[in-house]
Amino acid sequence: MRIAILGMGAMGSVYAGLLAGAGLDVWGVDIWADHVDAIRRDGLRVSGASGERTVRLPATTDASEVGKADLVIIATKANGVVAAANAAKSILADDGVILTIQNGLGSAERVAEIVGPERVLIGVVGGFGASIPAPGHVHHNGWEFVRLGEYEGGVTSRLEQVGAVWEKGGFKVLIFPDIHKMVWEKFICNVAFSAPCAVMNRTIGEVLADPDAASVSFACASEAYEVARALGIAVDIDDPVAYVKAFGEKIPHARPSLLLDHMANRKSEIDVINGAVPREGAKVGLATPANTMISALVRAREATFA
Repeated sequence: MRIAILGMGAMGSVYAGLLAGAGLDVWGVDIWADHVDAIRRDGLRVSGASGERTVRLPATTDASEVGKADLVIIATKANGVVAAANAAKSILADDGVILTIQNGLGSAERVAEIVGPERVLIGVVGGFGASIPAPGHVHHNGWEFVRLGEYEGGVTSRLEQVGAVWEKGGFKVLIFPDIHKMVWEKFICNVAFSAPCAVMNRTIGEVLADPDAASVSFACASEAYEVARALGIAVDIDDPVAYVKAFGEKIPHARPSLLLDHMANRKSEIDVINGAVPREGAKVGLATPANTMISALVRAREATFA
């Protein structure tokens, strides 16, 4: 099986490093030339919760160099999903499958529109706290579950085969007949820490340790939870505050990707994370003042970025 990972940011690089380190045929594809060049020259260094290793794997800025891939993992940010889906379609083997893994809401739907829903799997991954300290080096603070499901629902043999591939890379895998529920459960955690950490310039643990900061985080999560319930999403959460607190306590030193974007003066995925809560809430007539306000603060800061 040839695996192509489109998007070698922090999480994509973790996937690539651990899967390639297990002896699988993995290609990394990204538009960040310095990162690609470093991987080609020195290998991909992976450090953190999974240990320390340097893995050799082919990397490129041109997806066509991959040839035909049996499994294409789209690990870009939301704003790169459409381009990645088109690239994935061009390199996918006739019986291949696309697994898309993003933060926030809406990305899987965009992929399905381009390649067809019958060819799409969804991944939900959280609790890694990954970052790229330098080109060619990825670090992750945690190593939690990879949750997988068919876009159209159910449990299929190909879904189980893809799960076995991840397990070979050392990942803990859970398979779900309704992955969309899991998307929302992760989304509630994203909402709790993404914008609050960015606005306050704090790690997850620092937000949890400050009662005022934590109150903002918990308000954002609670609003997302209430929207999910109003939309009829059967999230398996009884207490959203306890849920996100337990999640955050596992990776206290992590900086969410939104904060890392701001540290690099890059615009973030705010519109598919905290900014999606007011949009979804409006569908069911729910006001979401905490997420509305903090999203506005993030966008106002990003308006100053060059």
